[in-house]
Amino acid sequence: MNCTITTTGDLTADLPGDSADELPGTPVYDVTVVGAGVVGAAIARELARYRLRTALVDASDDIGNGTSKANTAILHTGFDAVPGSLEARLVREGRHRLRAYAAETGIPVERVGALLVAWDEEQLAALPALLAKAERNDYHAARLLDADELRAREPHLGPGALGALEIPDESIICPWTTPLAYATQAVRAGVHLHLNCRVQHIGSGDDVHTLTTTRGTLRTRHLINAAGLYADEVDRELGHDVFTVTPRRGQLIVFDKLARDLVSHILLPVPSAAGKGVLVAPTVFGNVLLGPTAEELDDKTATGSTAEGIALLREKGRRILPPLLDEEVTAVYAGLRAATGQEDYRIQDYPERRYIAVGGIRSTGLTASMAIAAHVCELLGGSGLDLGTPSELPLVAMPNLGEAFPRPYENDELITEDPAYGTLVCHCERVSAGEIRDALSGTIPPLTRDGLRRRTRAGNGRCQGFYCGAAVRALIEEARP
Repeated sequence: MNCTITTTGDLTADLPGDSADELPGTPVYDVTVVGAGVVGAAIARELARYRLRTALVDASDDIGNGTSKANTAILHTGFDAVPGSLEARLVREGRHRLRAYAAETGIPVERVGALLVAWDEEQLAALPALLAKAERNDYHAARLLDADELRAREPHLGPGALGALEIPDESIICPWTTPLAYATQAVRAGVHLHLNCRVQHIGSGDDVHTLTTTRGTLRTRHLINAAGLYADEVDRELGHDVFTVTPRRGQLIVFDKLARDLVSHILLPVPSAAGKGVLVAPTVFGNVLLGPTAEELDDKTATGSTAEGIALLREKGRRILPPLLDEEVTAVYAGLRAATGQEDYRIQDYPERRYIAVGGIRSTGLTASMAIAAHVCELLGGSGLDLGTPSELPLVAMPNLGEAFPRPYENDELITEDPAYGTLVCHCERVSAGEIRDALSGTIPPLTRDGLRRRTRAGNGRCQGFYCGAAVRALIEEARP
């Protein structure tokens, strides 16, 4: 197992040299992926199946630390994608790939189903067309529900619901474990992971791209741009002006676990020209989400919540599920989606430049991630890179963060073998010292409390780390070399 992770220092000091026919100094990668969100990590994992020298670089200090950590965590069916689009195909393929992968690796998934709820006659009249759209997208399990059946399914709905379209295969998934699993497999298979490594400039010659980063110079023959919100800026470094990323902020409210019994399905609005709208959804952590907003911004760092956004969500939530507003709020958060003014993905290969842009991957990127990765590798194969024969990657076993599945603190046999799994550090989320120890000694260990929270749920509960924060900080400090 060849694990290479760098977070500080000079890139040129971290890596071996290359063959005599290459430029001296920095080593040359076969492929470099810019962006370690869920899509970039999936691409790196797919590339790890081939005998290539591959790098995965990210400006942040962790995997999935941008859009990927702040979404609605839904494993989509793709029923409402634009029929015939690249997104429709990759979401459809990606759902099957990711469900199988989650079962193999222990990523929690719950098939709760979704209901598109019609609140007026215009929305009710739109449901048959949405049913037909789902069928054009090769999804044939959807069906229409009348008001009585809808009310029987979701008795806490607000007054006035007229009917719904049921999508029984929509699921909820852990958005944090998924990119971590991809990156862990990639790194264990030999991919070099460079964090805290922001790309500042890209120079392209006949054979090699030279990336000037905040940690030194990196050279690569083929370049994949999976930089999310910054994909347009990377694209322009390669001389293209094809798309512009406009950050679309989505604010969400997380309600306490005591609210979980109020809702059984993902409750979706009937989409409009303004977007998919505000939903209510359970999470695999046992909470209930309300959101997101859809705010077009010009600041790619504006991930703060606002009083206006929260007020809007509460107004929408009061109509959808009135009792939800009486429940305790555990947290609020906001994520930025990479909107490009086009409904489809912006995946474009430039074979003569040995470059692939993977832009405009919005809310369905988590679902489609593995299919996007396979598609990108097919494009690489057509651009002159000899991929060779793929090999199987050793499986990884991810820690279970799902509330509906057995947790370590409940496992008497495990605790007997190692009492650390019976010693709770975070009481709100029932996170043990053993789980924190495992995360801190993992292949890609967290550097911050937020990183540890995404690996264990520690500090993610009702008190938001007020009780366990000092103990968690101490454990992180102890683990640092």
